[in-house]
Amino acid sequence: MSNNILITQNLSIGYTSKKETVTIAENLNLNLQAGKLIALIGANGIGKSTLLRTITGIQKPLLGTVLLNDKKISSYEPLELAQNLSMVLTEKLPPSNLTVFELAALGRQPYTNWIGTLSDADIQIVQEAIELTQIGHLSQKKYYEISDGQLQKVLIARALTQDTPLIILDEPTTHLDLLHKVSLLKLLKKLSHETGKCILFSTHDIDMAIQLCDEMIIMTPEMVVQDEPCNLISKGIFDTIFKDESLFFDKEKGKFTFKNL
Repeated sequence: MSNNILITQNLSIGYTSKKETVTIAENLNLNLQAGKLIALIGANGIGKSTLLRTITGIQKPLLGTVLLNDKKISSYEPLELAQNLSMVLTEKLPPSNLTVFELAALGRQPYTNWIGTLSDADIQIVQEAIELTQIGHLSQKKYYEISDGQLQKVLIARALTQDTPLIILDEPTTHLDLLHKVSLLKLLKKLSHETGKCILFSTHDIDMAIQLCDEMIIMTPEMVVQDEPCNLISKGIFDTIFKDESLFFDKEKGKFTFKNL
């Protein structure tokens, strides 16, 4: 049985307007496999969000195909897609009085009956997700009473309760301090390896991603490449991300550093 959860075949991404077609990247052949934590990296404005919107079916590709579990993503019905793919976005939650448990339980919506009643099995899945994300002590708090770092864990718990083979997160470490960034990325690695799910996340925390991820997808103006961090380092790919002579990638240390000014 194949470990491939999502693949792209000669994918081109971008925008089409009445006047022109803007191509951001083309001929992308990406492969997201079960049990892997994968970071999406690139400079601001390079097109990371466009890539995420395209592979999740929110935006149509210019050319090529996105296959989720060997089926074109464009052919999924919304409910079926929600059972195969979950997303954690950075946008603010609408005002509500939901507790942490209730917010995490929303991930069961693709499976519950039309009035949204949780079965004993659903409740068990929610409790397991809360344990996996280490937020049991928060379960009865209102979600607006907890910190940003804790809320990110709740949203990841919600994605886990959705029980999809692929979880995609858009910049989950934004607004978190260093300690919480490390904690969150370690949690994502643990979850991908223990649950066998593929977790793809976009991030600006490149040094941390190099240390913790199984693979990385690097977007530059010239190319998009996917590989293990050690291979990307040896190929000199990180030198091509930023067009700034004062910043360079130190292969020995495996991180970015400043040239002596």
